[in-house]
Amino acid sequence: MTTSTPPRTAATDARPITLVDGYVPVIDISGARRGDRDGRLAVARTVGEVCETSGFMAITGHGVPQTAIRDVYEATRAFFALPDEHKHRLLAERNDPLMRGFGRKGNLAAANAGTDPEEARRLADLSETYTYNRLGEPGATGIPHDAPAELSLPNKWPDLPGFRDAYTAYYAAMEDLAQELMRLFALALDLPEHWFDDKTDHHMTNLTANYYPGQQQPPEPGQLRKGVHSDWGSLTILYQDGAPGGLQVLGKDGRWVDVPAINGTFVINIGDLMAFWTNHRWVSTVHRVVNPPREVALRERYSVPFFLQPNYDAPIECIPTCTGPGNPPRHPATTSGAYLTGKLSAAYGI
Repeated sequence: MTTSTPPRTAATDARPITLVDGYVPVIDISGARRGDRDGRLAVARTVGEVCETSGFMAITGHGVPQTAIRDVYEATRAFFALPDEHKHRLLAERNDPLMRGFGRKGNLAAANAGTDPEEARRLADLSETYTYNRLGEPGATGIPHDAPAELSLPNKWPDLPGFRDAYTAYYAAMEDLAQELMRLFALALDLPEHWFDDKTDHHMTNLTANYYPGQQQPPEPGQLRKGVHSDWGSLTILYQDGAPGGLQVLGKDGRWVDVPAINGTFVINIGDLMAFWTNHRWVSTVHRVVNPPREVALRERYSVPFFLQPNYDAPIECIPTCTGPGNPPRHPATTSGAYLTGKLSAAYGI
């Protein structure tokens, strides 16, 4: 577990920004949210430093109402407690590139490029999922006329009181937080603060609830609750509970580091597209969700990540401040939609 060391004190009002130092630090972003330019720059610089090292941090001072977190967790627990036949009525459509609805255990295989897909599916993740995306709602904007028609497939809602309201309210709170973080990212990269706004204003983000059932039997060798992978989009916002069998990131020394699960905080990490955008100045670090120790193997676990995916037609090419003489762009230009659908096809076998 990341251990506490004296926090850095890079703040304009004498309050520290980094509350707990380490490979996955805990950062207070409230100074940025107060709107003072110096405060925003100080937080942005701290965030940028982390994005150049681990790409993972926990944040406090984020402004997300605790009621929104509570409600989405209560709704999530109620959904995964439904009988299997009820959940299976909401199975994601085979041709849905966003995999909205229920994903049964054994249907997922989180893995990086270069992984043997057959082996990954044989050791599929020990989790169930439920996914919601704004593009599945009536009147959703951001789907170009030449995009796959399947992007407009509707969300699949369980017949549970309050479920839809909890998910849409939480999604809206995540959109606000993601916008704030992307603006801090822009400042950290010496860009105008709103540089990313028109690239994420019609985003195609999945909110995916993960349910990790208790493990009655030991997993197969090499099988995990969530296999080793990096995220695909620009950033991920994750709220996780503190049950055993949690999130770990791979340190630069090759050792796995526990990501702190601190009540009221969100874990933030950057994904592959942000690494591409920054010409790998920022890192998209691989991570995993480990199995719990056998003595507590029956404990369930939940997490709810928001995978900010830029607009379908957003160009993903090297940011001007991340290239120069002797540092040419490392990746050909692509688009957010083309990259995401390719990754989903590999992971889900569609």
